[in-house]
Order: sequence, then C-alpha cells, then structure tokens
Amino acid sequence: MKVDSGDTAWLLVSAALVLFMTPGLALFYGGMVRRKNVLATLMHSFAALPIVTLQWVFIGYSLAFGTSYHGIVGRLDFVGLTGLATQAKGSAPHLAFCAFQMMFAVITPALIAGAFAERIRFSAYVVFTLLWSTLVYDPVAHWVWAENGWLYKMGALDFAGGTVVHVAAGSSALVCAIVLGKRTGFPHERHVPHNLTMTLTGAGILWFGWFGFNAGSALTSGGLAALALLTTHVGAAAGATGWILVEWWQRKKPTALGVASGLVAGLVGITPAAGYVAPWAAAVIGFAAGVVCYIAVVAKERFRYDDSLDAFGVHGVGGALGAILTGVFASKALNDSGRDGLIYGNSAQLGTQVLGVIVVGAYAAGITFILLKGIDKVMALRVPVEDEREGLDATEHGETGYAL
Repeated sequence: MKVDSGDTAWLLVSAALVLFMTPGLALFYGGMVRRKNVLATLMHSFAALPIVTLQWVFIGYSLAFGTSYHGIVGRLDFVGLTGLATQAKGSAPHLAFCAFQMMFAVITPALIAGAFAERIRFSAYVVFTLLWSTLVYDPVAHWVWAENGWLYKMGALDFAGGTVVHVAAGSSALVCAIVLGKRTGFPHERHVPHNLTMTLTGAGILWFGWFGFNAGSALTSGGLAALALLTTHVGAAAGATGWILVEWWQRKKPTALGVASGLVAGLVGITPAAGYVAPWAAAVIGFAAGVVCYIAVVAKERFRYDDSLDAFGVHGVGGALGAILTGVFASKALNDSGRDGLIYGNSAQLGTQVLGVIVVGAYAAGITFILLKGIDKVMALRVPVEDEREGLDATEHGETGYAL
C-alpha cells in the first residue's frame, strides 16, 4: 500500500501524545504518595522510558510483531529494527507504527508501579520492568494484535489495549501488592496524598494523551479515528460522572481525587471498545467503569491488600470490564474489521472476550509472581523498614522533592 502523508502525520502525532501520557502518569501517581516519596514515584514512570525504549528497539518489537511462532510470540526478525526504514505498514511507514507501539510498551509497566509505590527498591524495579516487558507484555501484544497471534485469530477485540495494557498490568499489579506486602504502618497509619493538584494535572494530561492512545490506534486519520476520539472523550466523562455519583452517595462528599480516578477509570474502560462501539455505548461503558472501579477500590479495605495507588482497582478491573463489554456493544457496522457483539446477535463474541481477559490476566499474574520471587532471592524487592520510614527520595535517590 502507498504511504499516505495524512495517515503518517496522524500516527506520528499520536505517538507523541502517548509518550506524553507517561509524564502524565508520573504526576498522577506522584501527587498521591507522601512527600518523602514523590521523586521515587516519579522515577518509576520516567525510568520506564529509557528502559523499555531500548528493549523495544533491540528485541521487544520483534517479539511483539515479528513473524509468528505458532501464534505465541514473534521471531527475532526485526532485532535493532533492521530493515524497517524502507518498509510500509499499512498506509504509514513501518517505523511510524513501531514508534507508536513503543509508547504503549513504555507506559504499561509504569502502570504497575502504582501497586508497590513507597516500598520497592529502585534496582529491583529496573530489573522487573525489563523482564516483565520481555516475558509478559511482548508475548501478550503478539497474541492480541499480531495478525497471526492466537487470540487475534480467534477474533478477540482489543482496539487500543484494554487487555494488552490494562488487564496485563492490572493483574500483575495485584500480585505485586500481595507479594511485596503492605507499606509499613498500613492501614493504621494514614498515607495521605501530599499534592492532589499534581494528581489532577496528571489526570488532565492522561485525558489529553489518551486521544492518541485510542484514536491513534485506528492507524489512519479518517472516520475510524474520529469515532475512537469521540468515544474516548465520552467514556472519560461518563467514568468521572459514575465515580462521583457513587462516591457522593456513599461518603456524602464528591472529591477531587474521585474526579481524577473516575475519568481515568472511564478511559481504561473505553480503551478496548473505542473503535468498535457507538458514542451512546461508550457512555454506558464509561459510567459502568467509574462505578465498578470505585467499588473495587473500596473493596481493597475489606480484602486487606495494599495496592498503594489503585493500579489493580482501576486498570485491572476497568480493563477487564471494558474488554468484556466490548463483546456486548461492538458493532461491525461501525468498523468492518470488528465484529458484532451480544446485542447485535453474536453471543459468541462475549465468550471470546471473557476468554481473552482470563488468559491474559492469569498469564500476567503467574509470570509476575515468578519474577518477583526470583528477583527477591537475588537482590531483595523491598527497602529496609528504616529506609521506608525515612522516605525513598532520600534513601534510594539521595534527593528531596521540595526544598522548603
């Protein structure tokens, strides 16, 4: 296919928007921790940028999108991105597609960091990020998005990463929270967010960047991108509304953190469905994600695990819900490459979506458990209690976030 300048421009801009989401995530997470851990939390997102970028160039892209080995993982066709400079991928240069997908690979392990904020060694985080990207993200991306991936061939729908990004990261986050254990003093000591203005700023950046995340996944600048952009915005708005209403009803006050969390939950929920559903369905999905993710976040108090920044409650639960509801509301009339969902007479699609969520969640959780146990034996996952009490900014990085 001939390279189209409009499609290429949109894909490059979308790649930049998705890149901007990682600093946005850093601010979103950074504001929710205590002041003594703000830099350490920011570093989780910023460190993922160089680590995963280099991994993607040398082996990651090949494992995710190389020639398929029995639908499980890509062969190392593109090590070092050799030969891609002169190739096209659809109507855009192959390198543009590679760069766009790179930004997804970067932010995904950074999402997991919300589960173990304020207690993990930075060296352990670096090793975990590199291994998790290689052993979890790349194979799962191949299963779902590569043309010969086994879930892709089964007809699983994931427009922009509900399963690949959010279910994989969210289920891994739950395992991380359980394996690392609770923060010192949790839940008896209050772990109050130190800067919610930072968190809301990060949420706004995520909302903005998510247009590239979802609408960019159309890979063209036409009507499908327009549909995905609109459903993304509607989903975020509905997610914020759903979260705030249930929070207001239960706690008698709507909170700024609730708005930020709800809009992100809506964005997570609409991600797998963005290019397959009508705007009205996006509102339903987003609202449901806001309500269900709120319930999941509150439920962690009953189950007594310490998911510091609700990575599982928002990304794991929201991603699974969105992926499943894609199987309900998807319409082939809106996207020829999609399939009809349950309400359009294709009940089998719902089953395929559920299967994808279960398999990806279980695989990511299992590999994460093995990685954490192995890393802990070699170098220890957690900082000592005295370092945790002093704060990771000083003990892990020798810095302070604020000179007051």
